[in-house]
Amino acid sequence: MRSSGRNSRGSGSGGKNYRGAGNRRDEQQQRAGRPRPEERRYDVGGGPKAGPKGSQGSQGGPRGSQGSQGSQGGGPKGGGPKGGGGRGRKPGPARPREYEAQIEERNRARHDKPRVKMPKTFGEQEGERLQKVLARAGMGSRRACEELIDQARVEVNGKVVTEQGLRVDPEKDEIKVDGLTVATQSYLFFALNKPAGVVSTMEDPDGRQCLGDYVTNRETRLFHVGRLDTETEGIILLTNHGELAHRLTHPRYGVRKTYLAAIQGPLPRDLGKRLKSGIELEDGYARADHFRVVQNTGKNYLVEVSLHEGRKHIVRRMLAEAGFPVDKLVRTAFGPIALGDQKSGWLRRLTNTEVGMLMREVEL
Repeated sequence: MRSSGRNSRGSGSGGKNYRGAGNRRDEQQQRAGRPRPEERRYDVGGGPKAGPKGSQGSQGGPRGSQGSQGSQGGGPKGGGPKGGGGRGRKPGPARPREYEAQIEERNRARHDKPRVKMPKTFGEQEGERLQKVLARAGMGSRRACEELIDQARVEVNGKVVTEQGLRVDPEKDEIKVDGLTVATQSYLFFALNKPAGVVSTMEDPDGRQCLGDYVTNRETRLFHVGRLDTETEGIILLTNHGELAHRLTHPRYGVRKTYLAAIQGPLPRDLGKRLKSGIELEDGYARADHFRVVQNTGKNYLVEVSLHEGRKHIVRRMLAEAGFPVDKLVRTAFGPIALGDQKSGWLRRLTNTEVGMLMREVEL
C-alpha cells in the first residue's frame, strides 16, 4: 500500500524531483495568468470570438480547451491549467472600455501639462558669449576679443560692455566695435575690380563675360550692388546682405561714388562749377558733388568726379553734355570703400572695419 502511494505521487508530479518541478511550473502558470497588452479582452461574456486572434488551439465554445499545448480558449473557463493540460494561459479579467478611456485621459493630461520654465542657472542659457561672437566675425582670437571688451571698445545695443561673459543674440542684438557695426551673421562682402568689357550681371544669357564668372566657386549666392557700364572699369561690391545692398543704391542715403575720367582739353576754368551747378540731361538735371583735375599732360586730362546719383551712364553723359566726351572711365571708390591698388579682375573680401563703415553710411 505504501509503495502504491509513492507511485501515485510520483506519477501525479510527472517524474522525479517533483517538488522543484512542480514549484517552477506553478510560478510559470501564475505569470501566464497575466495577459499581455495585446491579449487584453474587452468582452465581459464568453463566446466563440472571445479569445485573441493569434491563439493556438481551439476557440470554440465556453469550455473549448481541448486544443494543443498553449491553448487559449475563448470562454471565461477555457484555456486554464485545468482545461488545457496545465500549460495554457488564463485570460485576465476584462477591463471595461470606460476604464481604459479614463486611463488614456489621465496619460494625456500628464503629458499635456505646460512645461515648467526652469531658471537660467539650472537650464540652458540663451545666446552666445560676446567674445565668441566677435571672434567668429573675424575680430581676432577670443583672447583678443576679451581685451577689446576690457578696453570698453565694444557696444551691445548702444551700451558699452565692460564685463566678460555677456551673452548676446547675433540675429537680434546690434554689436559695435569702436563705433562700427560688426556683421555677426554669415554674410559675405566682396569688392571686385571689374575689367572693361564685363557685363554687370551675375548671369548673361548671351554668354558674355559677367560678374558671376568671378564668384563661381562660392557656395553662397551673391549679387552685385548697383551697376557699372560694360566699358567702365573699377570697383563694384558683391554681397548676400540684401538690406545693405538695397540701402547702398537707394537715393535716400546718397552714397557717394567717385570716378576718374580721361578727357581731351583744354578745359575751361568754370567746368567744375558748371558740373556742381547741374547739367541738364534728357531725364533731368544731374549735379556733381566734387570735381578736380588730377593730371594734365598736354591736351590729355585726368579728372575726378564724385556724385551720389546712380543713373545710367551718368558721368559719361554729364561730361559729354559739357563738351568733353570720356575716353576712359574708372570708378575708384564706392562710399568709404576705395579701389586702392587692387588689380583689374581681382576679388577681395572686405575687412570688418570696411563693412562697419558701409553700414554706418546707410544707418545700419
